[in-house]
Amino acid sequence: MEDRPTATTVPKESRVNRPTAPLVLDPAGTDRHAEHRLLRAQGPAARVDVLGVTAWSVTDPVLLKKLLTSPDVSKDARAHWPEFEQAVQTWPLALWVAVNNMFTAYGADHRRLRRMVAPAFGARRVSLLRDTVEAIVTGLLDELAALPPGEAADLREQLAYPLPIAVIGHLLGLPEDRRGEFRSVVDGVFDTTLTPEQAAANAVRAYEILGQLIATKRAVPGDDMISLLIAARDEEGDGSALSDTELADTLFLMISAGYETTVNVIDQAVTALLTHPEQLGHVRAGRSSWSDVVEETLRHESAVKHLPMRFALADIHLPDGRTIAKGEAILASYAAANRHPDWHGPDADAFDVTRVTKDHLAFGHGVHFCLGAPLARLEVAAALEALFDRFPALELEVPADELVPVASLISNGHRTLPVRLGPSA
Repeated sequence: MEDRPTATTVPKESRVNRPTAPLVLDPAGTDRHAEHRLLRAQGPAARVDVLGVTAWSVTDPVLLKKLLTSPDVSKDARAHWPEFEQAVQTWPLALWVAVNNMFTAYGADHRRLRRMVAPAFGARRVSLLRDTVEAIVTGLLDELAALPPGEAADLREQLAYPLPIAVIGHLLGLPEDRRGEFRSVVDGVFDTTLTPEQAAANAVRAYEILGQLIATKRAVPGDDMISLLIAARDEEGDGSALSDTELADTLFLMISAGYETTVNVIDQAVTALLTHPEQLGHVRAGRSSWSDVVEETLRHESAVKHLPMRFALADIHLPDGRTIAKGEAILASYAAANRHPDWHGPDADAFDVTRVTKDHLAFGHGVHFCLGAPLARLEVAAALEALFDRFPALELEVPADELVPVASLISNGHRTLPVRLGPSA
């Protein structure tokens, strides 16, 4: 059994006086940290309204780890969520539970689908990408250095976005002229302020682009992951290959997950270092590494705040006496769990690259742990080290409290990250 520190900042009585109605999560994520504190105050889990769907937001890290590894919890909405048919008609986040890929698969199907993709993100394959990642970073910093002196740069738009898109494009074989289209539809998937009609239209557009991509790669295959998956689909007849639907949905997962979260980690790491210069000082003095910065950023500002959805296959009894009933939805609230004072003590809200224990759930836990975690870590560390070496006088263009969060209860980043670069070293 895991040891659990007893330090907590939540008054005991606040765990008892819970609201009778579900807490409505802010679609725009305007004040995420206040919302996370409110959720934690309800105990290990809180009933929440996620754009009209009721779920249990789990913020206690011990409980969350248990549920993420429990055979009594599934991601297969079709099989295990009684509300599925209605939700896919009206819920803006329907695509998150309706796709057919390893993100929503359960049991043997999940193992089969993950096995098809895993080789692309193995340790050897990722290590071979290091030179490519560093070359892309250098090119992007060269473009920043070429800006007129004194002109503000938007590091989210000019570094955080193009780096992971270029890397995942290289890995998968995504043509450069199609990357802007995919970025647009993926942004729509993470935008939780869209109406159901807008979200549905965005999904239609996504699959139109995917269909065109698959047709192009099938006609003219290359030495890339997309072509390999298509070939496996077309050639294997033993039932282990991807179906047409699984192929499209798997490609969409790899493209979207391959860059959106990495964008946010770069964004949040730069923001944290520029607002906590003493932490940057630890790195420059050799007291901490860039890997420490990456891990503390993942803990302190998880790239994904809440990840929809999981479903109870049986009644789940919570430590405080309540029950998540069979068929009810479960929301993994990673960002709130990562700052839980029972896990990281009374200073859990502090950004501290010297923190001894930087454990987090930013990449998930259990069988659905993110396959792309090693690649994301490589990209973020490479970008940060090169950026701060190249522009040692880098500073924010606006106060940190004026940075506007992206319109999402899922994604955790800023709409823009304006900076003054200073002289290029």
